[in-house]
Amino acid sequence: EVVISASRTPERIFESPVTVERFGLKEIKNTASVDFYDGLENLKGVDINTNSLTFKSINTRGFATFANTRFMQLVDGMDNSAPALNFPLGNLLGMTETDVQSVELLPGAASALYGANAFNGILFMRSKNPFDNDGISGYVKRGITSQEAIGDNDYTDLGIRMAYKFSDHFAAKVNFGYLKGTDWAAVSQEDKDMVGGTRASNLNYDGLNVYGDEVSTNINEVAQTLISLGIIPSGSDALIPSVDVSRTGYNERDLTNYNAESIKADWGLYFRPWADDFEIQYVGKVGSGNTIYQGANRYNIKNFFLQQHKLEIKNDNFFVRGYVTEDKAGDSYDMVFTGININRAWKDDNTWFGEYVGAYLTASLQGANNDEAHAAARAQAESGRYLPGSPEFKAAFNRSINDPDLTTGSKFQDNSKIYHADANYNLGYLIDWADIQLGGSYRTYSLNSSGTIYTDDDGPITYSEVGVYT
Repeated sequence: EVVISASRTPERIFESPVTVERFGLKEIKNTASVDFYDGLENLKGVDINTNSLTFKSINTRGFATFANTRFMQLVDGMDNSAPALNFPLGNLLGMTETDVQSVELLPGAASALYGANAFNGILFMRSKNPFDNDGISGYVKRGITSQEAIGDNDYTDLGIRMAYKFSDHFAAKVNFGYLKGTDWAAVSQEDKDMVGGTRASNLNYDGLNVYGDEVSTNINEVAQTLISLGIIPSGSDALIPSVDVSRTGYNERDLTNYNAESIKADWGLYFRPWADDFEIQYVGKVGSGNTIYQGANRYNIKNFFLQQHKLEIKNDNFFVRGYVTEDKAGDSYDMVFTGININRAWKDDNTWFGEYVGAYLTASLQGANNDEAHAAARAQAESGRYLPGSPEFKAAFNRSINDPDLTTGSKFQDNSKIYHADANYNLGYLIDWADIQLGGSYRTYSLNSSGTIYTDDDGPITYSEVGVYT
């Protein structure tokens, strides 16, 4: 078996200087996993973190995170990472199964040849060349995903590959893939701060998949502020306990529809002017999808778009390639800030906590005990709350997910780009006494998140990096 990833040049796998795990056509056909990408979990040293039905994150060397910025994923030599996020979204926008020639995994550090992002390892996916594999092939997979939270739902995955060798000098191919299903619903209401805590038992309840209840404050401090403003009598703060109280949040399932989708296409034009191993390639890739991403918050990645265009010249001993990667966030939004700002749409935080303290004070003066006073206070503060599914809730939800200002909205903006060029020359075929390679790369980032990810409110952040090796 021949591998390329270990030394950037073709070599037999048992001659490779580092460990390489290979997943070829035979393994792809025989895997019991739902697709070839899930099947990579069977390779030695590989863990796959399932962030979403359409977003799987590969990890090696024991480092487990969905945003694995220390692991590279190359598709025909192109870094498949989203420019703004700096990590790949699994195979959401990657390769269709019918076009996979082989997958090579280096589970150890590969920084010397591939840069600092390959500290944990690298996944190198190679597609089929239309000169060697022409014709039409496709697949359709149908199934059902079943979960207690939202029942049974349809699952569809299909792909088609069309390739044609026009002559010994020119060949072309086109691929299309589509996946649609229902994501796993996150419905845990477990309290982050108190074991067994609930909204009824914990005044400062912060549910795991409940958003908006992150906003809390000490109500005794609120009482002191109200006294200074002359809203409640002096000394009233003595009746208000010094405890933190949180607002009532909204369940995650009320803030997303859990639609999981991946649409991707790619095409390639291949030219061999002298009908030998010298080849010129143009490859284009586009993809769009919906998924859930869990980082600092929970994000609904909706209509995310990624495109790549590559021009490469190569033979068995050298390559020169350049490509551009562009992403667009589409209609993506932060579900935590959506819950927070829907709450603020029907009643701002100052008013809510002010009413809470006022109602608690009134109930206490009327002889209510502590629990009764807190219940009366929350009931008063919750007056006017938008109920999930109501026209008011839907209007506030739509305003929030279309507003990029996190003080009032939750929209996630991004239109970032990467411009990359790299080259490699293998001198081993010229001399017998040593294997020598020369190579290098140049990359320019243009990060444009309009202030929603980076501090780039006044324009894109642009910087470059360069590296060489021998």
